[in-house]
Amino acid sequence: MALPPYLRLTDVSKAYHDKVLFQEISFSIHPGDKIALVASNGSGKTTLIRAIAGSEPADAGEIYQASGIRVGYVFQQPQLDPDLTVKEAIMQADLPAMKALRAYEKAQLSQDTAALTAALDAVEKHHGWDVQQNMQRMMSQLQLDHLTQPIKHLSGGQQRRIDLARALLEAPDLLILDEPTNHLDLDMIEWLEQYLAQGNQTLFMVTHDRYFLESVCSQIFELDRGQLHTYVGNYSDYLTARAQRALEAAKQRESALNLYRKELVWIRKQPRARGTKSKARVEAFDHLIDALQASRPDTQSLEMEVNMQRLGGKILEIEGLSKQLGGRCLFQGVHHTFNKGDRIGIIGRNGTGKTTFLNLLTGFDIADTGTVTWGETVKWAYYRQQGMTLKDDQRILDVVKDVAEYLPLKKGKTLSAAQLLERFLFPPESHFKYVSLLSGGEKRRLYLLTLLMTNPNFLILDEPTNDLDMQTIQVLEDFLEAFKGCLLVVSHDRYFMDKLVDHLFVFENEQVRYFPQSYSVYWEQQQIEQRQKAAVNTVSSGAKTPRKKDKVQKLSWKEERELESLEQELETLQARLQQLEAELADTRHLEAGGLQRLSQAYGDCQAALETAELRWLELEEKKEALTAF
Repeated sequence: MALPPYLRLTDVSKAYHDKVLFQEISFSIHPGDKIALVASNGSGKTTLIRAIAGSEPADAGEIYQASGIRVGYVFQQPQLDPDLTVKEAIMQADLPAMKALRAYEKAQLSQDTAALTAALDAVEKHHGWDVQQNMQRMMSQLQLDHLTQPIKHLSGGQQRRIDLARALLEAPDLLILDEPTNHLDLDMIEWLEQYLAQGNQTLFMVTHDRYFLESVCSQIFELDRGQLHTYVGNYSDYLTARAQRALEAAKQRESALNLYRKELVWIRKQPRARGTKSKARVEAFDHLIDALQASRPDTQSLEMEVNMQRLGGKILEIEGLSKQLGGRCLFQGVHHTFNKGDRIGIIGRNGTGKTTFLNLLTGFDIADTGTVTWGETVKWAYYRQQGMTLKDDQRILDVVKDVAEYLPLKKGKTLSAAQLLERFLFPPESHFKYVSLLSGGEKRRLYLLTLLMTNPNFLILDEPTNDLDMQTIQVLEDFLEAFKGCLLVVSHDRYFMDKLVDHLFVFENEQVRYFPQSYSVYWEQQQIEQRQKAAVNTVSSGAKTPRKKDKVQKLSWKEERELESLEQELETLQARLQQLEAELADTRHLEAGGLQRLSQAYGDCQAALETAELRWLELEEKKEALTAF
């Protein structure tokens, strides 16, 4: 028997002026659900969360919240008291244990013995010391180190991390998160992902982080043209089911087009008002046109190759680059020479100097030591987090046309400003809207287009996926995959990085380390190193030091043979997975049900590959640990 829902929406609608955000949508959130809401920018994701929170009323429908449950929210714009310190803000968490800890600290300052005794009893009763330890761990993971710093002196990203820490500490029955991974570095995202995936927390969140969707979510809701579509499973399941829905919609659309052609022939022959039957048929024809218009595909394939200026032999040379900030060294002695086609991602914890590094390369900041030398043929464009300067009283099309009327393509073709807008999900009817009417994500999308319209051959992107919806990110990925120039990108979107970059700059310990492979390979190596360190610590703390005469340990004969066979199996599975990926990329000739069978085969192969990789890692770690001792 299913448990009653924590939250239920029935026929909820909301519109702004003449734009319908959502129309009569209904869903329930039950205990244990982990639900993500995905939609394009401006579709009403944040508005829906505000309606649930009661901060913005819906136009119609009912929002029911079960009595006695605690709901926690993490909004994109935190509402924190600016005069509190970091520690004080986190300790505002609505918990009996936290209230007891606040009373204990106050009693300590006042030296009131009776109050101190009462506070200590309350702390013990509510397991306050455990809560305090949990708070300290959480602050460490989210890099909330300067505990006495006032909120009003912090950046928006730091304030979001405080709000997140407070909400996680409260452990409400239902936690509602609006883009929780924004302004978190990769380490924080990995930690948050594991924290939410392993717990029993009931979640409803808006996120475009696809690895997050894959690992954490059990359901995905998609808001599309005001309607809600629900999918059971994680991101992989969502992609499979959505593709199947698109295939069915395409079949229905083809059937409707055939009917449209027949009706068009008839209606051209008939006077508009000849009898009741004719009028009814004319009305049906009009409805058919409306249905075809509503079912048109959202996106277009971005199959184009931009005709950019060719790069010469010298592109970018960095020699001995160093920078200090506030008396603290960010990095020192950075050297690198870029080659044609380099696609490099930049990773590192917040505050290690990633954005500062990009500013040094582009002249927005000055290095303490070292030189940056650009080649004469390089035309770079820099997407900055704080670089957006759009005029609210300007029309969308004019913003892009002010940069260039056309983008040159290969074979003498061109792409107009209007066509590029359409490629990046600005439909023709929106081109004459004013910038002031756009959402934050739509403005960032437009800002990105103004840079692409300059036709650079070296793209520098600082967190380009922040505030962009998943559809826009996928279109941007398509563009960048076809981009033949150099790419240098800072991003916390792991999926985006894996798809687009081949190498990494790793910012850590005041150094910039070059890593010649992808992010996933880097992450796997980090996991192995951490497990090896844990194994070494376990052995060194719990086992006796082996004597020289002790027999050297190694893998058994059976394990050695298994390791060899696993290496061959991994190669076979990887080749099979690449073959299936290629088949999934071209589904034009599939019969009915073919996509589902192909997706199932891909999932089975991926699962087998993951199982084999885990066993291979286990044996390799064991082999290295035994060799070390």
